[in-house]
Amino acid sequence: MAGRRVNVNVGVLGHIDSGKTALARALSTTASTAAFDRPPQSRERGITLDLGFSCFAVPLPGAGRPQLQVTLVDCPGHASLIRTIIGGAQIIDLMMLVIDVTKGMQTQSAECLVIGQIACQKLVVVLNKVDLLAEGKRQAAIDRMTKKMQKTLENTKFQGAPILPVAAKPGGPEAPDTEAPQGISELIEVVRKVKSMQMFHTPVTAAMQGDRLGLCVTQFDPKLLERGLVCAPDTLPTVHAALISVEKIPYFRGPLHTKAKFHITVGHETVMGRLLFFSPAPDHFDREPALDSFDFSQEYLFQEQYLCKDVAPAAAASSQVDGAGPAPEGRHPRQQWALVEFEKPVTCPRLCLVIGSRLDADIHSNSCRLAFHGVLLHGLEDRNYAESFLPALRVYKLKHKQGLVDRVMDDYNVIGRSLFKKETNIQLFVGLEVHLSTGERGVIDSAFGQSGKFKIHIPGGLSPESRKTLAPAIKKRGRAGQGEAAQPEEGPAREPQPVTIRLSFKRYIFDPQKRMVQS
Repeated sequence: MAGRRVNVNVGVLGHIDSGKTALARALSTTASTAAFDRPPQSRERGITLDLGFSCFAVPLPGAGRPQLQVTLVDCPGHASLIRTIIGGAQIIDLMMLVIDVTKGMQTQSAECLVIGQIACQKLVVVLNKVDLLAEGKRQAAIDRMTKKMQKTLENTKFQGAPILPVAAKPGGPEAPDTEAPQGISELIEVVRKVKSMQMFHTPVTAAMQGDRLGLCVTQFDPKLLERGLVCAPDTLPTVHAALISVEKIPYFRGPLHTKAKFHITVGHETVMGRLLFFSPAPDHFDREPALDSFDFSQEYLFQEQYLCKDVAPAAAASSQVDGAGPAPEGRHPRQQWALVEFEKPVTCPRLCLVIGSRLDADIHSNSCRLAFHGVLLHGLEDRNYAESFLPALRVYKLKHKQGLVDRVMDDYNVIGRSLFKKETNIQLFVGLEVHLSTGERGVIDSAFGQSGKFKIHIPGGLSPESRKTLAPAIKKRGRAGQGEAAQPEEGPAREPQPVTIRLSFKRYIFDPQKRMVQS
């Protein structure tokens, strides 16, 4: 075991100009060709444009233990490069959130913290540029910022994370390298407590996911190489759509609507995708979440938008209801899903992290652009998935229609109105069960005339109470039909009470025949 290195990938994230690259340089003993803003474009613009990789190694405690190799993944800080930041965050085991101690939390600092909550389990906060604080007030300023950061982390999974002050490049980026960085040894001591795996300038015979590996290829023009993926055969499908679990990021303002487009980051790719949200049937809202699979045998309820505490289920389903319908008020599903349809196919493994963002939002606004995250549960590889796959996805809309009893034909048949439009093909609804507000159940028997009216057969017949309710209307129509003027009855006039008709059914949104189903 001696001589072996155990690797841990540490992401260096934070707002632009917080000193991330300077910190990576101060920590590192070995750098890759992409480290420390070496690419010409980065030098020209003076900012990090892509992921930079460098490393240092420290001995692990205990005799005969391997060395801990820390691979630093230096991520860009500019708001326009957040898709690169998200890609880098997916390969890290620990995140160093770099904060300019003179400015505190800034917009991209907050976004990086959100990414960290999604992508990794451990966090170290680095308060950089402490050398810029007035010497007499330095410790007091560090203590104040430490308390602010502790308060910021209070409601995250990083509560109690280490917060360390450093000066990665005393005097600033243009200062000569005469003064040693401050706080680096303390930071290394914190990082060495984390373990994982990877290689720098060390010959190896095998590599695994997350490793940074250098390959020497002779007689090859590097300009012909694009960023891609290395994998075993049949492990990385290319998908045109996917079923994903969804969890809204609470800092994102506004709802997540079905049919809305988001920037979808899957692995190192970010493409536009359109979403359709759905949840368990209301009876299964409390069902235990399935984190690594999707059950195609179950039925799912279509949602106009993602359900969260500030969105009532009735509101989320409002546009699918043709009339007032019951909804599970005050209850929210423990798990929700979405069908994501990509504008161009993506290559990714199953169960990979998915992050949805609104990267077209104003980068200068003080708002979170990260909207949701989830796990890719099932990828659709067939380009014609809408015909070959989606009909098997049992997502339904609940439809509720309400009309009125127009008149009674006899004890077993009534005529209804106001349930359908004049142009509706009522034949499609024949055989469906309806409920009268007086308690009877009936079946739509046929259309009645050309105005949208219809005949309802009531197998059990109208109850005496229902006949009494409808009697004034029957009597009034009967006399009018015989050409007689309606005679005033003794006592106050009795207005007929309206009797409503309710029709409820399911319609499966991917059913090519658009059938209506009643449970």
